[in-house]
Amino acid sequence: MKMPKLFTIALLSAAVLWHPSAQAADVAVAVDKPAPDFTLPGEDGKSHKLSDYKGNVVVLEWFNKDCPFVRKHYDTRNMQDLQKESTDKGVVWLSIVSSAEGNQGYITAEEALQVQEKEQSHQTHILLDPKGDVGRLYGAKTTPHMFVINRDGVLVYAGAIDNKANTIHADARMARNYVREALDEILAGGAVTEKVTIPYGCSVKY
Repeated sequence: MKMPKLFTIALLSAAVLWHPSAQAADVAVAVDKPAPDFTLPGEDGKSHKLSDYKGNVVVLEWFNKDCPFVRKHYDTRNMQDLQKESTDKGVVWLSIVSSAEGNQGYITAEEALQVQEKEQSHQTHILLDPKGDVGRLYGAKTTPHMFVINRDGVLVYAGAIDNKANTIHADARMARNYVREALDEILAGGAVTEKVTIPYGCSVKY
């Protein structure tokens, strides 16, 4: 499904999926435009700046360890396998937690390390955004909500991880994975075909 370059979505409720028929509302970022820079602390206690990774393909994954839509992809190891497949090819994968303190999914840096170990995940870093500044900058509405940035720092994909907007574990491996497609096209030296889709999942707990 092709959509306008200006990335558009609409929030349905606090913890339900997003449906493609949702009415659209403009947000801060647009595909084919430079991805907004930001700096966030990571699970390693260090600050990480997006622009430091220019020259690499970057994936931003909005993450909430307790969201059932996220659990679908982690319990099946669908997300971890895609992370490893991607980072083995030199992709930088940043999982961003924008849950506010006291809300579902909030974690500290120490807890982020524990999450990495428990999930056996392969992201480059887990970044902590408890004030929600970066989430709002990108218009992140769901977990997962995925963004792909090319080597020139341009946003080339924004939306859902795949085309199966549900929590059915068996669908994780059967779905059309938009993020994998975008990465394959970029790494092969081509342009992303499916640039914008409607994200689905739990609402980000700002």
